[in-house]
Amino acid sequence: MSFLDDDKLREECGVFGIFNNEDAATLTTLGLHALQHRGQEGAGIVSFDGKQFHAERHMGLISDTFTKKSVIDRLQGHRAIGHTRYSTTGGDEMRNVQPFFAEFSGGGFAVAHNGNITNAMTLRIELQRAGAIFQSTSDTETILHLIAMGKETMFVDRLQEALRRLEGAFSFVGLTNKKLIGCRDKLGVRPLVLGDLDGSYILASETCALDIIGARFVRDIEPGELVIITDRGIRSLRPFEEVKKRFCIFEYVYFARPDSTIEGNSVYDIRKQIGVELAKEAPADADIVVPVPDSGVPAAIGYAQGANLPFELGIIRNHYVGRTFIQPSDSIRHMGVKLKHNANRHMLEGKRVILVDDSIVRGTTSQKIVQMVRDAGAASVHMRIASPPTRASCFYGVDTPETHRLLASRMSIEEMQDFIKVDSLGFISLDGLYRAAGEASRDNESPQYCDACFSGEYPTALTDHDDRDNISNLSLLSEANG
Repeated sequence: MSFLDDDKLREECGVFGIFNNEDAATLTTLGLHALQHRGQEGAGIVSFDGKQFHAERHMGLISDTFTKKSVIDRLQGHRAIGHTRYSTTGGDEMRNVQPFFAEFSGGGFAVAHNGNITNAMTLRIELQRAGAIFQSTSDTETILHLIAMGKETMFVDRLQEALRRLEGAFSFVGLTNKKLIGCRDKLGVRPLVLGDLDGSYILASETCALDIIGARFVRDIEPGELVIITDRGIRSLRPFEEVKKRFCIFEYVYFARPDSTIEGNSVYDIRKQIGVELAKEAPADADIVVPVPDSGVPAAIGYAQGANLPFELGIIRNHYVGRTFIQPSDSIRHMGVKLKHNANRHMLEGKRVILVDDSIVRGTTSQKIVQMVRDAGAASVHMRIASPPTRASCFYGVDTPETHRLLASRMSIEEMQDFIKVDSLGFISLDGLYRAAGEASRDNESPQYCDACFSGEYPTALTDHDDRDNISNLSLLSEANG
C-alpha cells in the first residue's frame, strides 16, 4: 500500500468468474480491471481448457501484468476465475495471491475468496495436526484442505461439508473440471452477483464488472446460496441454516464502486442520500461544499443539495501518482497529501468551507487536508463525515487498524475536532445512515446490516480473535488477507 493511502480502510479483494466463453481469460482480465478498487496488491487468473488448468498470478495492478498478450495467451480455455487482492490476512506475498489451486482425487479445483474466515486459525491448527501442509498464510487455503479431508464422496457434498465449518464472511468463486461455483456466507456480508453474456454465465463481486464487458445483470447471489454452473445450467443449493442477512453497510459508504448496483440499490444514489441526511443532522454556516476526492464526491453532492449550498471542486486530485512513485524519505513524507491532492485556491480563498469525506480512520490525512484548505485562504473549515465514527475493528474482510489506532475509539468528537483542527466536526448517525440505505431506522435488537465497525456489535463468532493461543501460534495469519 502506498504511503499516500495509509489512512483509509481497505477492502481485501474482488472476484470474477465466467463459464463457457472462448474469450474467458480476456473477459476475466477486464472484469478484474473493473474491480481493481477492491485490491491493488496482486491478482491472479486460473482457466481450464477441457484438459488442464492454467494459472497466472502476479503482484501489482491488472494493467501492469495481465494486459500483456503473452500472459492472456497462456490462459487457455472457455472458463476462468480471477481475483484481485488487498491483504487483510496473510501478508502481501506472492504465495498469498489467489486463486488457489489443488488437485483432488476427482480433479482440480481453484478458488478465490472475498472476506475473512474468522475461525481460520482454529481450523488451520486442527488441519495441520491431521497432516495438512499449508503453502500460504491466507485463510482461503483452509477451504481447500477442508474439502480434501472431507468425509463425503461427491465433490459438491464435500464442499458443502467444508462450508458449514466456516465462520465469518465469505463470497467466493470456484472452478472445477466441469463447474463454475459461487457462494455467499449465510449473512451475505460481502457482495456477489450473477450475470449473463450471450449465454455465458458470470459471477462477480460487483455489477461494474459486468458493465465493462457488456454483460447483463441477472440477480444477486443470495445470502447462504451456493450456485453450481455447468453445461446443463444453474443449480442452487442452500448449505446453511437460514438467518437474517447482514450485508456490510460500509460497502455503500466506501468500498463498492459508485456505478455498481448492490442488493438492488444504486451505490451512487445511497451515497448522495447519505449527504442529504448529513446536511439535516449536521448543518453549518458556510459558503460552499467541497468533497475530499474521490470517495467524498457523491455524499458532498447530496450535502450541497440538502443544504442548498454550491458544490465546488475545492480540492483537485492527481490521479497519476503511482504506487512506486518515489521511496518516501522523512523529508518527503510530510508532503504526501499534496502529491495526491491540491487545493484549488481560487475556489477556497475567503470562503467558509464544508469538507465532506467518507470516513475518518487515524485522522492524519484529515488533519493535512484541513491544513491545506486553510493555507489556501479558507475563512473557516467545517468537516462532515458520511459515516458514523469508526470505533471498532472489522474482522470480515477489511484492513482496519488495531482498535486503539482508530481515532474515534480513543477520542470524543470534540477531541477529534481539536485534533483535526476544524471549526466544527459532524458525523452522520447510525440511524441517518440506515435511512439513507432505505430503512426507517436501525433496529437495535436486530440490525439490518453489519455495522460492527461503528457499533462494535459483531454478527458472527470471532473464534480466532477470542482464542489468544491460536493468534500467538499463528502470528503470520494475524497480519492481513486476500
